[in-house]
Amino acid sequence: MTKELAEAFRAMHRPGAPLLLPNPWDIGSARALAALGFRALATTSSGFAASLGRLDGSVTRDEAIAHAGLIAAASDLPVSADLENGFADNPAAVADCVRGARDAGVAGCSIEDYTADDDSPIYDAAFAAERVRAAAQAAAGELVLTARAENYLHGRRDLADTIARLQRFQDAGADVLFAPGVSDAGEIRTLVASVDRPVNVLAMPNAPSVAELAELGVARISVGGAFAYAALGALAEAGRELLEHGTYRFWGRAAVGRKLVSETFHRS
Repeated sequence: MTKELAEAFRAMHRPGAPLLLPNPWDIGSARALAALGFRALATTSSGFAASLGRLDGSVTRDEAIAHAGLIAAASDLPVSADLENGFADNPAAVADCVRGARDAGVAGCSIEDYTADDDSPIYDAAFAAERVRAAAQAAAGELVLTARAENYLHGRRDLADTIARLQRFQDAGADVLFAPGVSDAGEIRTLVASVDRPVNVLAMPNAPSVAELAELGVARISVGGAFAYAALGALAEAGRELLEHGTYRFWGRAAVGRKLVSETFHRS
């Protein structure tokens, strides 16, 4: 089944008709998003960490893989697992992480070139490509592999280097390319034109709209931790209203959620 889901997921990536890929953070949000009509899902490292009361980057490899398996089992939709940097530097260990995700039943996964070391946050480009190559070999055509260039999220707003990295990742076997943080329309157009794989763009406050990203040739749009944070934001607003004002206007939004739950969830 995993291979069939991966093939279906791969076919959803069409430049100019972007796949909208939301990022649930638990089983309930996965089922809710599936019920709303999304065609595929992806886990979110930051959203999952928040659901555990932790900051992004605080979950372990085993926790992330187990979580991805739970999200994959929550619906019939293809799921791509956010595997951060593979939870390892060594390419062989990255490959082992990808195999673990494949065995958990996901249809895809992502590997980034962020080191988790603030003093040297991005892997050397050649070594980063080795890591992607190892991940691609482990995926063995049974997972859609997304390779991420993290420059823009870590103070390295260098489009030329970002594109060069993505080109290396493409050559190393990545199926989808992703440079989170690149949100300028001109830069996105240049990036898309510079590679031969589907490009994912992260939906950010200053990013072009879905229609504009489609015109730019983008194949996939994801939201990262934004939906999880939006839910937490609604919780904070409701809590502050009750504490500070003693009123219950939050029930307007709660009624929408309650209706979705009653129509989507089941008892067993």
